[in-house]
Amino acid sequence: MPSPVRPELDASQRRAVEALRAGQRFVLAGHVKPDGDCIGAQAALAGTLAALGKQVWIYNPDPPEPQFDYLTREFRFRTFDGGALPEHDWTVLLDISELSRCGPLEPVLRAANSRKMVIDHHVHVGPPWWDEAFVDVDCAASGLLVRRIARALGVELDRASALGVFTSLVTDTGWFKYSNTDAETLATAAELLELGLEPARIYGSIYQRQSAELPLALARGLSRLRYHAERRLAVIDLPRAAPGESELVDSDLLLDILRSVEAVEVVLFLREAQAGTCKLSARSKTDYDVQRLAGRFGGGGHRKAAGATIQGSLSEVRERVVAAALEGFSTPAASGGRA
Repeated sequence: MPSPVRPELDASQRRAVEALRAGQRFVLAGHVKPDGDCIGAQAALAGTLAALGKQVWIYNPDPPEPQFDYLTREFRFRTFDGGALPEHDWTVLLDISELSRCGPLEPVLRAANSRKMVIDHHVHVGPPWWDEAFVDVDCAASGLLVRRIARALGVELDRASALGVFTSLVTDTGWFKYSNTDAETLATAAELLELGLEPARIYGSIYQRQSAELPLALARGLSRLRYHAERRLAVIDLPRAAPGESELVDSDLLLDILRSVEAVEVVLFLREAQAGTCKLSARSKTDYDVQRLAGRFGGGGHRKAAGATIQGSLSEVRERVVAAALEGFSTPAASGGRA
């Protein structure tokens, strides 16, 4: 019987591992605005493949956020700005399964004369388009999948690669407080700490280097809070910042505050990104499937964390998304009211 800490690889995962073993030149690509799981998984896989003597290049449509500079000091993360990619055997997408989420990288990756691989833990909608895939939608983080790959390849993680896996774990589990934290997650974290990682330093780098404007931006967001369905649904719709106001782009802190309310089961954060375009971030504390909700608007993610980019004015999008969200509750919707 497979161990929950070291699950057995299935046939498709074993094929992906052998493809990585056989390949020599790899381009590792991620999604727009790469998060901790994306760049952490890229760093870990780059280190793993380099240990086997492979050539590896990391390309993303956007640069990593400054709080991840401890990784960018160890690995070179290239930001694609046009032109040709290096000659490579494999394109490996990490933390995504859709080329469309690679932004300006999409056409050049699609046109590249290379085989395509996906390493991901998100649900894919539609037929597989790749040549090989290492996918497990029940896995806590894409970086944890890379840890499984390194083990299958017989590669011992060095400290830099371990930093990548640990970054994936802590950012996608909310520092081990989300429901996706399992035995494999905690066992892997313990294993990584034995390599000399310092959790307090990593936590400080990721979460304690915010700008002085962040509290003001959070206050602006919280002032837009409305509850629905007897406070089971919390919704914030945030227009673009006016001159002199602080823009709120990172929604995690705001979402955590709303999820701390006992009655709240689902949180929706709608942000006006530009005129006619809104960003949805959705979170669930229960069995409510926000991935299904986001999917209705062309987005995706996980059952408890999902998002979408939606065309329309903020008021129009809010009305549509809230109506769709309320359909997911079994009790009649209560009228909304400002907090």
